[in-house]
Amino acid sequence: MPEMSLTDRTLAAIGAVELPVEQLESPTQARRRDTVGRLALAGADVAAVVLATFAVTLLPFSEAEFTPWVIAFLPFYALLAKMAGLYDRDQFVLHKTTLDEAPRLVATAAIFALAIEGVQAIQYTGGSHPLPLWAILTVGMIVTRALARFVVVRITASERVLVIGDADATALVRRKLNADPSLNATVVGRVGGDLGGDRPDKLLGTIDELPAVIERHGIERVVVAPVQEGGGDVVDIVRLATACGVRVAVLPRMLEVIGTSVVFDDLGGQVLLAVPGFGLSPSSRLLKRTFDVLVGSVVLVVLSPLLLLIALGIKLTSSGPVLFRQTRVGRHGREFQMLKFRTMLQGADELKHELTALNQAAPMFKIADDPRTTRLGRFLRRRSLDELPQLINVLRGDMSLVGPRPLVTEEDRLFSGWERRRYHVAPGVTGPWQILGSSRVPMADMVTIDYLYCANWSMWLDAKILARTIPYVLSRRSPEFSVRND
Repeated sequence: MPEMSLTDRTLAAIGAVELPVEQLESPTQARRRDTVGRLALAGADVAAVVLATFAVTLLPFSEAEFTPWVIAFLPFYALLAKMAGLYDRDQFVLHKTTLDEAPRLVATAAIFALAIEGVQAIQYTGGSHPLPLWAILTVGMIVTRALARFVVVRITASERVLVIGDADATALVRRKLNADPSLNATVVGRVGGDLGGDRPDKLLGTIDELPAVIERHGIERVVVAPVQEGGGDVVDIVRLATACGVRVAVLPRMLEVIGTSVVFDDLGGQVLLAVPGFGLSPSSRLLKRTFDVLVGSVVLVVLSPLLLLIALGIKLTSSGPVLFRQTRVGRHGREFQMLKFRTMLQGADELKHELTALNQAAPMFKIADDPRTTRLGRFLRRRSLDELPQLINVLRGDMSLVGPRPLVTEEDRLFSGWERRRYHVAPGVTGPWQILGSSRVPMADMVTIDYLYCANWSMWLDAKILARTIPYVLSRRSPEFSVRND
C-alpha cells in the first residue's frame, strides 16, 4: 500500500474536526486588514477621480465645468480598477508598493478618460480634455494610493508570518522584514528543519503539525523556504498551507538567478518558464544611454545653481579642491575617475590606516560619523548631495543614472566568477542596492541584487529606482558612511 502524502495525511486530520477544509477562512485579523486596505484604496481612487475632474476645469484653456455628475462615473472607474486587479494585489504580497502597479494605473486612467470623452461627445457638451484628465488622474492615483498605503501600514497590526524551512532561511526572511518597516510583518517562528542555527527557540513544530501551529500562534502568512529537510515536496506543502486558510509565499532559489523576467510557456499543457538571455541587447543599451544623456543633461542644468552654491561652500569652509576624484571600476571592468564633492579634510587618505578598528562593513571600508568628515561634508552626505558631480560622469559615458554601484579597486578584487557579471552594465549614480539602504545590505546580498538588476533590466525598472531614490534621500536614511577617502 503506497504511503500517504503529507497533504493527504494532514488534510485527513483536519477533515476530522467539525469545520470542513473547504470552509476554512483566513484569520480574522487578516480579513480585517484586507478590508481596511481595500477601503483605503477605494477612497484614494474616489479622491483622485474627483480631484482630477475638478483640476481639469481650472486649466486656462478648459471650457469644462465641474458638476456633481462626476459621482455617476465613480462606479465605472471602480469596475475598471477591479478588472485591472488594483484592489486585490495587496492581500497576496508583503511589499505593497504603488510604483509596481503604476503601468496598470496608467492604462486604467486612459480608458476612464477616453470613456468620459466619449460620453461628452455623444452629449455634444464640448469642453472635454482627455489628455490632461488622463495625466492628472494618473498622478493623482499614484499619490493618493501611496498615501493610503502609508496610513494603512500605521493603523493596522503587524502581519504574523511563519517560515517553513531551516534556521538560515528564517533568519533571512526575518532580516529582510526588519530592514523595511513598511512591510508591516513579523516572523513568529518556523516549522521544519533541525534544532540548530538561528533562534532555535522559535522552532514551533514539524510540518505535519502545521495546521495546529497556524491556529495556536495566529499565523496569517506562510513563507515556504527553498529547502525542506525531510518535509516533503514544496507543492505538497503549498497545498497544505493554502488549505489552512492563510496566505502563502514561496521563496524559490531559482529566482535568485533569473529574477522576475521570465515568460510562461506552454508545452501541451505542461507549464514551462522561458528564461531570457542575460544582460542588455544593443537596442536596450542605446535606449538606456539616450535616457541617461537626456535626463542627465536636464538635471545638470536645473541643479547648476545648487552645484555652484555647494562648490562655494566647500571652498569657504575648508582648504583643498572642491571635487574629489577616485578610481572606480566601471563597465567591463574598465577603470575611470568618479567625481564627488569633497566631504573630508585634505589628506584624509593618510589617516585611513588609523581608523581600521572603526570599520563597520568589512571587507569594505565604511565608518559611520567618520571623524575625517567636515561639518558641511556631513550635511552633503546625509542628503547625498556629494554625489551630484557624477552627473558629469554620466554624460561622459563612464556611468549611468541607474546601475550597480561602482567599487574601488580594493573592493573589486573581492569578486570573481558570476559575481563579475554586475559589470555587464555601466555603474549607476543610484541603483537597487542604494535604495534598500546600502549600509544595511550585506555584500553577498549586494552581489545578488546587482546580478538580478542586469538580468531583469527594463526602462520601467530604471524609472522605478529613480522614483524611489527621491523619497529615500528626503527621508534622511542615506547613511553617513565613508566608502572612500575624500
